[in-house]
Amino acid sequence: MGASFLSTLPSLVSVPSLTISTTPTIRCPSHAVAIRCHKMDTDVPGENVLRRREVLKCFGATVGMELLASSGSFVEMASAADLIQRRQRSEFQSSIRQTLSAAIKGKPELVPYILTLALNDAITYDKATKSGGPNGSIRFSSEISRPENKGLSAALNLIEEAKEEIDSYSKGGPISFADLIPYAGQSAVKATFLASAIRKCGGNEQKGSILYSAYGSSGQWGLFDRQFGRTDSQEPDPEGRVPQWEKATVQEMKDKFSSIGFGPRQLAVMSAFLGPDQAATEALLATDPDVTPWVQKYQRSRETVSQTDYEVDLITTLTKLSSMGQQINYEAYTYPVRKIELSKLKL
Repeated sequence: MGASFLSTLPSLVSVPSLTISTTPTIRCPSHAVAIRCHKMDTDVPGENVLRRREVLKCFGATVGMELLASSGSFVEMASAADLIQRRQRSEFQSSIRQTLSAAIKGKPELVPYILTLALNDAITYDKATKSGGPNGSIRFSSEISRPENKGLSAALNLIEEAKEEIDSYSKGGPISFADLIPYAGQSAVKATFLASAIRKCGGNEQKGSILYSAYGSSGQWGLFDRQFGRTDSQEPDPEGRVPQWEKATVQEMKDKFSSIGFGPRQLAVMSAFLGPDQAATEALLATDPDVTPWVQKYQRSRETVSQTDYEVDLITTLTKLSSMGQQINYEAYTYPVRKIELSKLKL
């Protein structure tokens, strides 16, 4: 057929009298896309008749392809722009991780405090008012100086120094504290995973890195990384939303976690975030019958080579915690691509 399928529309309206040639199929070309209208067997000898439903299917599909083809250039442009933005964000995230990893490696003693800082910034989320959450408000002096944040200033200073370096090479504007603090928490978590692998290799860093690369949970961070583009709060979060973890009872911890939609399982897996001594925290949590099974589960998991249960559940919980109450701008940190004028190129 040399004509467009749409040009045959008048002949298709009279479906009962429609006949076609005896070739197996009719091709209905629409630009570069082929749509086949399959022959249907009938009881009429010597004739090949298309059923009404087949005609309508072919017609509808062809109309759709005509419309898509007419807007193809816009679709291609949108897809290309989206891919460029994804690449820009991915490259920026990779640089952020390198900066944070280097900063944490230089001050490994701050890892537990970075974890608590990330938790305390995020757990201010209030379900009733949809306020608080991981919004970077802990950077304000009036909030970091609260009793529940005692001892976290050094961790905040490390993040502020890292931010200066990150902002210096960012092409898409300064990074928000609301993004940087969860990423610092992620880097600190990865540091604990790697340290565990190194211990299992007798302290050999090279073998530990290989072990973590082979059996670790790096591939589980995808959703966490996509939630990138949070906006900083312009004021401190209300007081009284974060317990003093070192003084809180297990029931008070359970109540706080319950208020944001978490249960004993999430409380147990976040034990490293509740104070500088994870073993002491878990000993306290194990006194509660609701939390005990989960504490024991994650302790057993950490003794395995891959510690899969512990790592996957921790990543899942941290990912959910780091997105509570936040609107993500998926175009954040992207920037216009410089156009190259071919006419000015010297060959």
